[in-house]
Amino acid sequence: MLNRLNTPWIERKGFSHWGMALLWLVVVFLMSQLVVAVVAVAILFASGAVTTAQELIAAMGTRLDILFIGNSVGQIFILGLATFLVAGLHTGTETKRQFLRITWNDDTVFYMIVGGILILIIQPAVMYLGYLNSFLPTPELFEDLQRGQYEMLEEYLTSDGVLLIGLFHVAVVPALAEEVLFRGYVMRAFERSSGIIAALIISSFIFAMFHLQPTNILPLATLGATMGLLTWLSGSIWPAAVAHFLNNGSAVVMAAFMPEQAFADMTPDALPPLWMLALSIVFSGILVKILYSKSNHQLKS
Repeated sequence: MLNRLNTPWIERKGFSHWGMALLWLVVVFLMSQLVVAVVAVAILFASGAVTTAQELIAAMGTRLDILFIGNSVGQIFILGLATFLVAGLHTGTETKRQFLRITWNDDTVFYMIVGGILILIIQPAVMYLGYLNSFLPTPELFEDLQRGQYEMLEEYLTSDGVLLIGLFHVAVVPALAEEVLFRGYVMRAFERSSGIIAALIISSFIFAMFHLQPTNILPLATLGATMGLLTWLSGSIWPAAVAHFLNNGSAVVMAAFMPEQAFADMTPDALPPLWMLALSIVFSGILVKILYSKSNHQLKS
């Protein structure tokens, strides 16, 4: 009886960890979009910004500030808190915090610092991957959707007095909620079913596809793999959360102060010089080796 109670619920019911993770991702995507819509509609009507359905439709395409609020609410409650509860289905003797790696270890600060430096150093390589990604065939519908998103984002982030609000919605909330979902839950679930290598690869591409930006699949997957590696080696999602914040936060700051560079089309002229790419790859490799050598049991167990 005791062994049965120590067995995760999904295993007792005959489900797989990866199958449950995929099912939950579908639920998360649908529910988070529903929350965005409900919150946005509620705010627009309650504030008197709209009074008719026609005004509502127009506002939903232009009021990015309201959509940001709805998106943050959805991320906090669905990607973050709801995922924390669902993680209990995967646990036996361990706690949900242990399963999701929401833990603090003796060397967590070290990984946070080195991981933060790593996520900044790999940016030239990420930019080149984005350029390579531009050669991959992409449905015109997705290209138009992403172009529209960028235009709205540029207009919003270049407005006066939105820097701190933008940092909260674009950097702080995703750094916490998305890390709980992707590095905490999804990667862990696939690791239980298929091992860490498959978990890193699969969770990284799921992370990229979840953003609905096919023209950024390769750079997003690379960033996801980097944050996944930080989580695995450190045994904690906090280093990845810091790296996630720095990646998104630096993009917000750049968009606010250097919009021409931040929103420039990905062309050879917009890329950093090749020597910078070479340094990015070399120093990234050195930092990964340092992180690897610091790990006590994540790779050696």
